Amino acid sequence: MPLTRDLYMEERRQEILRRLESAGRVSVTELSQAFGVSEVTIRSDLQALAEQKLAVRTHGGAVLQDLALSSRQQQQMQEKSNIGEAAAQRVQEGDAIYLDSSSTALAIARHLKEQRRITVITSSLAVAQELGDAPGMTVVMPGGVVQGDTASLIGVDGLAYLRKFNIQKGFFGAHGIAIREGLTDISADVAAAKQPIVALCRQVIAVVDATKWDRVGLASFAQINDIDIVITDQHAPPDLVEQVRKLGVEVFLV
Repeated sequence: MPLTRDLYMEERRQEILRRLESAGRVSVTELSQAFGVSEVTIRSDLQALAEQKLAVRTHGGAVLQDLALSSRQQQQMQEKSNIGEAAAQRVQEGDAIYLDSSSTALAIARHLKEQRRITVITSSLAVAQELGDAPGMTVVMPGGVVQGDTASLIGVDGLAYLRKFNIQKGFFGAHGIAIREGLTDISADVAAAKQPIVALCRQVIAVVDATKWDRVGLASFAQINDIDIVITDQHAPPDLVEQVRKLGVEVFLV
């Protein structure tokens, strides 16, 4: 018996993505039966998710796009290093900053190790490990549940504790950046955890390589008007960069 026969196309695709996040893979036949639509319709849904780089098509279904930190670190390595260096240069002595669990945030951390008297608040186990032995560096991790594929703590339990900090700058990676949807993530849980932290940062800095422009993930965690600065690479699409600048956001190409 179909479980969700009356969903609109976009709602159905979001539900398919949720199933992918939960199970890691889905089949055309099972989805067709669950949603009460044809297999042709499901194949179209999966192709749309694949074109957004949210899923990978397989024979008879799809699997979740690999989000493991180790895999993401291998993508756009030089661009992320350049973005990380440019972002680190914006951090001043005495700052309290937030670094999320993105691979670009880890690149920032690697360029921060010579800084002194910096407080780094992060949800990333990899960032905490990278900076744990850096002299003059204080690393703070809010509470949460360990998420293995992103090597991070996910949750909102530590928000009350974080409100005691004056966070000067927050650096946020994203699955995508788009005019209408802003900064998005493929995980609704990760987006829900990031959203209130964005509100705590005096300056919100998006760190995204060129592949992230005009890509949209499952859930938004910041709108364009929440962002102060975007640091991206030289291959970012000029028309979209100009649109974001016209909305009052500084965009730096490195």
